[in-house]
Amino acid sequence: MAYLPKGFHVIDIVVGMVGIAAFLIVVSVWRALLLSDPMTPRLKALARRRQGLREELLTTRKRPGELSAERVHQMRSVVDRLNLMRGKATEKVTEKLENAGFRSRDATIAYVFCKLVLPIITAIGVVLVLYVIGAYNMAPLTRAGVSGVIMLLSAFGPDIYLRNKIDKRRKNLQMGLPDALDLMVICAEAGLSLDASLARVARELGPAHPDLADELGLTSIELGFLPERSKAMENLARRCGLASIRGLVNTLQQTERYGTPLSNSLRVLSSEFRNDRMMRAETKAARLPAVLTVPMVIFIMPALFVVLIGPAIIKTIDGLRSLH
Repeated sequence: MAYLPKGFHVIDIVVGMVGIAAFLIVVSVWRALLLSDPMTPRLKALARRRQGLREELLTTRKRPGELSAERVHQMRSVVDRLNLMRGKATEKVTEKLENAGFRSRDATIAYVFCKLVLPIITAIGVVLVLYVIGAYNMAPLTRAGVSGVIMLLSAFGPDIYLRNKIDKRRKNLQMGLPDALDLMVICAEAGLSLDASLARVARELGPAHPDLADELGLTSIELGFLPERSKAMENLARRCGLASIRGLVNTLQQTERYGTPLSNSLRVLSSEFRNDRMMRAETKAARLPAVLTVPMVIFIMPALFVVLIGPAIIKTIDGLRSLH
């Protein structure tokens, strides 16, 4: 064995390899028999996740169309000077804005400011255009009526916009709720916790139902760090303002309180919501003949009478002319 170092034999190498193998076997058996605590890394992972969710919620990010800080400060100074942010009316406005998807306090300030300033600006514009410049030649009574209509629209314009926004958002939430419940059933049967299920459902529903995904994601974040989990559920019901969401919140609260199976309750709710959606579709389909009656009478029946009676009338006119 010329390639071996001087003083080494093959038996020495074999003994060394056997020793290394025995050491590895002992280490493997020792690690297998050692009782490790699996909760420590799990708790650390949960703490990191909770911290990340807290930072994600509390970090102020500028969204498209969001007002700048300088404009918000100017609006707040005007609103605070006139004491417009006091009373229960402000709480109702804040709740309506949350139902429309505007959750920040800046949205409340902008809404109150628009309600105050928009009629004033509209009145100045109407006076300049209709009375000072005289851009349109109108009778005095017509000019006064147009001015009143424009003033009413400017006064109730923010309320109309907010009402339409709330209705559209609630319709989107209602449409995506059965799919969300189906995904929650799958997550619950897979062994995920409630906050993990909501986070996963929000991630999966994001492209199809962004409004519902946003609400469920925010609820998952609040479940992670709020001292009372029921408070997060109540916030979800308040922000959505839907009876179906309220039923879901009550089911989740009862599940956590009494330990009932979550998947069974969610499956029953999903079936009920799908049946309700089907019943609403059938109701609209049943109303369709009654709704189409008026257009048929107005647009189709006159044309039909012309086609059927028109030739007879023409022949009658020609016959009367021939007699003369």
